[in-house]
Amino acid sequence: MIEISNITVRFGGIKPIDQLTATLTAPVAGLIGPNGAGKTTLLNVLSGFVKPMEGSILLAGVPLLSLSPLRRVEAGLRRSFQTEQVVEDLTVHDNLSAIADHVVPAGERARAVEAALSHVRLTDVADLLGGRLNLFQRRLVELGKCLVGQPKLILLDEPAAGLTDEEGAILRDLVLGIPAVTGAQVLVIDHDVELIRAMCSETMVLDYGKLLALGPTAEVLANDNVRRAYLGEL
Repeated sequence: MIEISNITVRFGGIKPIDQLTATLTAPVAGLIGPNGAGKTTLLNVLSGFVKPMEGSILLAGVPLLSLSPLRRVEAGLRRSFQTEQVVEDLTVHDNLSAIADHVVPAGERARAVEAALSHVRLTDVADLLGGRLNLFQRRLVELGKCLVGQPKLILLDEPAAGLTDEEGAILRDLVLGIPAVTGAQVLVIDHDVELIRAMCSETMVLDYGKLLALGPTAEVLANDNVRRAYLGEL
């Protein structure tokens, strides 16, 4: 569970996050909003790359804001990025092993990497260099890296961007299986409303850094204010 209380971020005279308070409890939750709504800023706050002026964040009851980005990873925070962070001259296996070196005890690393590879269906290409992967495989490597160790919160930033409908459906099913396999909560940012609808049982909508809506995804996407601000309807 993520508990966000009165978070404010200021960049000069701009507040990309403005007194945001929200609690996300769903195993797979969505985060949407128009461009400039503060979505990526919120992920950066959660990751430790941006320090808010005020407020607090609890992850499963543990305060996050006092922890460095590395300590947050050790505490179970994982994140993928819009541009895949795949090391080109390492194999798929070694890309995941590089994460395991930091978050898994030495005697358990091989098993942890194999489990992550299996979940994201990359076992058969584990020895392939990162530079030879296609876009879909690179996205799966990013997802696999998030599963290594004992994740508690996984932040996925537009994980399906550029994928075909078939690839997006596979990714969706893999993400939906994460809570049962690892116990981690997943927060997904994506502009694909139908993907959010299919993947997330709970969705939060930001608009100009403020909370516009939060609740069951179907209800949120039917909300008149959300349709007006984000979907361009009404």
